Amino acid sequence: MNRVVHPIEEESYRRLRKRLDTSPFPPLTRAVVERVIHSAADLEYATDLVMDEDDLVTAHAALHAGAPVVVDVEMVGAGITRRETVCRLKDGVAGPGLTRSAHGIRLAYEQVGPGALWVIGNAPTALEELLTLDAAPALVIGLPVGFVGAVESKAALRESGLPAVSNVSEKGGSAVASAALNALLYHPLSSSEENV
Repeated sequence: MNRVVHPIEEESYRRLRKRLDTSPFPPLTRAVVERVIHSAADLEYATDLVMDEDDLVTAHAALHAGAPVVVDVEMVGAGITRRETVCRLKDGVAGPGLTRSAHGIRLAYEQVGPGALWVIGNAPTALEELLTLDAAPALVIGLPVGFVGAVESKAALRESGLPAVSNVSEKGGSAVASAALNALLYHPLSSSEENV
């Protein structure tokens, strides 16, 4: 991907790296950690995020090979640059035991099938619903935010064994979820290249 990095972003990363040594992280993990921290100005994400480098390598390849990207809310999709996303929230209908967000995830799965990258930054119920499907995801970025269900849904994601990026606290949200996906989008195909 040919991307011109703005001087403000370069300076932001310089300051981030001055305050936090991210060099021990493997390349894609470092890219995700730095971009999430950059999006939230929150250094605690360095110890709050949970991911596996091998899962990121596989997801990176799938993403660059054109795997679909599904988001739980349009705000997450708006934050993902240079890539079309699928969001079916507006078509979702709440019902007994089913939130609109969860129904939107069902509809998205019916549309894209297995192998997608799923980016959930808003609704814990969307992540919970995804875990009930046989989605065989390339990656689940599960970073819903909130005091009700967020921690539990992210713990369930980690326990599922699916390839994932999550965090252990209540923190999360659209900006950090889209930042995690953008980190994979922006990272060069050759892992030997440096990423900003």
